Amino acid sequence: MSALHESTISSLPLLHRGKVRDLYEVDAGHLLIVQTDRLSAFDVILDDPIPGKGEVLTTLSNFWFEKLGHIIPNHLSGIAPESVVNGEADKAQVRGRAFVTKKLKPLPIEAIVRGYLVGSGWKDYKKTGTLCGFALPAGLREADKLPEPLFTPSTKAAVGDHDENISYAQAVELLGESRAAQVRDAAISLYVEAANFAATKGIIIADTKFEFGVDEEGTLYLIDEALTPDSSRFWPAESYQPGSNPPSFDKQFVRDWLESSGWDKQGQAPRVPQEVLQKTSDKYHEALQRLMTV
Repeated sequence: MSALHESTISSLPLLHRGKVRDLYEVDAGHLLIVQTDRLSAFDVILDDPIPGKGEVLTTLSNFWFEKLGHIIPNHLSGIAPESVVNGEADKAQVRGRAFVTKKLKPLPIEAIVRGYLVGSGWKDYKKTGTLCGFALPAGLREADKLPEPLFTPSTKAAVGDHDENISYAQAVELLGESRAAQVRDAAISLYVEAANFAATKGIIIADTKFEFGVDEEGTLYLIDEALTPDSSRFWPAESYQPGSNPPSFDKQFVRDWLESSGWDKQGQAPRVPQEVLQKTSDKYHEALQRLMTV
């Protein structure tokens, strides 16, 4: 399977290349978002793409957008991506891996919801006994389920910079009290419903990241992607064991390899071995298969 590291759509103007997504302008009210196979780990874009990743992200996001649409509207326009580009070369790059979305104003935070004590939350807890300022019971183990899901927002860093956790009070300063509460409540509702569904498919969603935007009338929308292996930590329920970081269906496999490689997480990342890339691709596709199998 060939991988798309960077799109080259010639029939639309390029607006921005993010860590994973390339954005093109369709018209005054719409964007084309192409989900490439690029992988970002520790806020660095790796040179080696994951074959088929963009299609998995697109298919899963579409699945969740439809399933969770009763909680909050999303940015999808309903326009077929192939219809807004010209020529077979451009159509091939968007087929199965792109959205045409409404053009909205993104909010300046990432809405993270944590259901389990892992990752940076676990490191925070070991040092302070708290998670992003939330007091937690003593004696919790790595990967323990939290008493309740927690909304722990972060800044939205530019490519190459690191996201930083912020307090809810700081989110209120950025968004205003009413909007911050709306984002918090929507994010937790989305996470809880998705996690409950995933549990029926043998997947634990340990944590996830949402992004939101608003239109000119101030209506809040779910944007970007939703509940994919890039934006979430998926664990197989059958091998979940508190006390250690469980194996995952997401890019954690690459992150673990990078952690063990001796890389200092600064500058260019090392080249990832082919077997690690393939294993990661297999994990993405397994998550997709589990979640969407009737």
